[in-house]
Amino acid sequence: MKKIGIIIPAGGVGTRMAVPEAIADSPATLKQFMLLAGRPVLAHAIEAFRCVAKFSQIVIALPDDRMAEWERLRTEHRVLSHTVCAGGATRFLSVRNAIAALDVDYEYIAVHDAARPLVSSGTIFRAIKVARAHGSAIPVVPLVDSVRRVKEGASWAEGRGALRGVQTPQVFRADILCTGYNRAVGDNFADDAAVVESVGYTVALCEGERRNFKITEPEDLVMAEALLARCEVY
Repeated sequence: MKKIGIIIPAGGVGTRMAVPEAIADSPATLKQFMLLAGRPVLAHAIEAFRCVAKFSQIVIALPDDRMAEWERLRTEHRVLSHTVCAGGATRFLSVRNAIAALDVDYEYIAVHDAARPLVSSGTIFRAIKVARAHGSAIPVVPLVDSVRRVKEGASWAEGRGALRGVQTPQVFRADILCTGYNRAVGDNFADDAAVVESVGYTVALCEGERRNFKITEPEDLVMAEALLARCEVY
């Protein structure tokens, strides 16, 4: 396997995540630092890439004022080796900073959400394989709920058959991702696929997994704990 750069933007505040009582005296605690099965959520996200660690460099983008806190946590929990860089005010800026922090010019770069701690090695390898064939790969899953579009107080049903939920890691040939981040106008993008599409590239899809959900609400931590207890990840 050729070497791959792995970027994990970890600067999200997580406004929808309630802070547990045990750390209520620190209301600004990032959800990525909250404990999941005894380890920070971010530590799980990093450790998921142990399967490709010898072929990769992992870069984490954090807010400047949280680096000391993470340094304590990474030491305490003996997290897989990684580089830390300063994030930005938006996800776009954090990823761009992390790209600049990569030590070498990697042929491929993967970007993974810090709040997706249960990604499996199977999803990671699938995304890399598809990116090698098509230049890009984003994991997706079919929607299971009915979908309604809402506009100006009204709503109407839409078919879900042609819709997919998007996950990470999103993997790109490095020149495609870098071109996207160098040429994109603005910084308000939902994900990296949207960045590269904005400058004219297309993206390929690969199969994701439902357990690779994003920790957003307090109950998501409960579900993640249950999955880890059953050893159904990694």
